[in-house]
Amino acid sequence: MLDILYEDDWLVVINKPANSLSVPGRGPDKFDSILTRAQSHYGEAHPIHRLDCATSGLILIARTLECQKRMYAQFRERHVQKEYRATVRGEIMGKSGEVRKPLRCDWDRRPRQMICTQWGKDALTKWQPVWIENGQTHVSLTPVTGRSHQLRVHMQSLGHSIVGDEFYDPEKQDGDTRLLLHAYRIEFYHPFTGAWVKFVAPCPF
Repeated sequence: MLDILYEDDWLVVINKPANSLSVPGRGPDKFDSILTRAQSHYGEAHPIHRLDCATSGLILIARTLECQKRMYAQFRERHVQKEYRATVRGEIMGKSGEVRKPLRCDWDRRPRQMICTQWGKDALTKWQPVWIENGQTHVSLTPVTGRSHQLRVHMQSLGHSIVGDEFYDPEKQDGDTRLLLHAYRIEFYHPFTGAWVKFVAPCPF
């Protein structure tokens, strides 16, 4: 089943559950994904972007190759606006801020990423606390760039790991059933009508 929030002749907006693949991986055990389910449902479906398996929230699927091409261009030119919500360890001080630290793959511990000023690619994240409760902060995160694991590594670098992160949360407990990171809002120009559209998926935690 797919949690479809919007669909038209060109694209689909889906609310992805946590711990599900955006696209199929290697091997039959990793065939099930948002993309393969969309292909089964619509016949033709193409990926526009991806979310980490552990992350829930808004993901876009193109129903034609032309739509995929036009949306790729919007992502490349940074016309797409995205907001994530996360719960992080500790109480973040300040009304807002940003993290600009270059990232690259930690090859010895893949798929982990790491901060690297010499070989890393530029990465920028903006953050703003929403509320603080029980020694944790619910925070709004805006990725200006789109590096792999960017939000997860940047928050860890501030000393505020995202709760439940199997790679970057040293305080992860056995009872933490998911990563508390959710793709909450996405806005962009509709690739065929030109209208500015906005979609929101309520945060499940």
